[in-house]
Amino acid sequence: MLALQILIDGFAISALYALGAVGFTLIFGVSGVLNLAHGGLMLIAAVAAWYTAGELHAGQYIGAITGLAFGVLAAFLTYFVVVRPIQRSRAIPRDETEIFVLTGTLLWGIMIQEAVAYFFSDNPLTVPALISGVANIDGVRVPFNEILVAVISWLSIGLLWILVNRTRAGKALLACAINPRGLTLLGFELGRIYLLVWLIYGLLVAAAGVLLATFLGTSSGNTGALTASAFSIVVLGGLGSVSGSLIAAYVVGYMETLTAYLVSPQIRTIPSLLLLVLVLYVRPQGLLGRR
Repeated sequence: MLALQILIDGFAISALYALGAVGFTLIFGVSGVLNLAHGGLMLIAAVAAWYTAGELHAGQYIGAITGLAFGVLAAFLTYFVVVRPIQRSRAIPRDETEIFVLTGTLLWGIMIQEAVAYFFSDNPLTVPALISGVANIDGVRVPFNEILVAVISWLSIGLLWILVNRTRAGKALLACAINPRGLTLLGFELGRIYLLVWLIYGLLVAAAGVLLATFLGTSSGNTGALTASAFSIVVLGGLGSVSGSLIAAYVVGYMETLTAYLVSPQIRTIPSLLLLVLVLYVRPQGLLGRR
């Protein structure tokens, strides 16, 4: 029975990780940005959903929609306030832009974390479940909300796949990831492509933050852990590889679930981080990465 519980919980957690990691991978693949404020953006979406649903008594669905809106807004703020000014600064050498973006988004994430702790709380915040009830799967009680989290995560990933592979805008995103200069020669404006990818990223990271808050809860104290998990998954799967991130999300998700159940929840992230270090030694480009 414990094995089945681990299997079910690990699947839901991994699906949630995959949703967040796909957004992280997409934003890097298209715009070359490793956003270390990732956990902070998830936190903003979760807090907005919690405040609207709980403090304003608007209900969990209005709360979830509000969380999505604030997550997208936070993503655009990250781009316009932190990333783009650094990328366009003439005072920063071109070959040092990436490290400045890393540093800038890291500090931005810390600012978000401290602001949420100051204005709201550093205690765990939980958004009411999107759906009530419990299913019995071969003797294991599983909340319907946990099942819904996994379903929504994979539906979102599926919609992203359709967008990228079946629409003109999506194919432009792929082309931008491969050869942005060539895309501009075809008449596309890179600025619009970057706005689109940050919009998609904002929706994905916000959805991950809201779903996490309805499933496990979140707090300002685990913002760094959320960013570390997403970063580990993306590096483990291979920078810029969506399929690699999906595989890595399940590797990390199940490793954390096994550790939480069999050892201690307090050290659930340690085995996956050790695996990341090992992979960096053996295969620096990750599971399916090319660089």
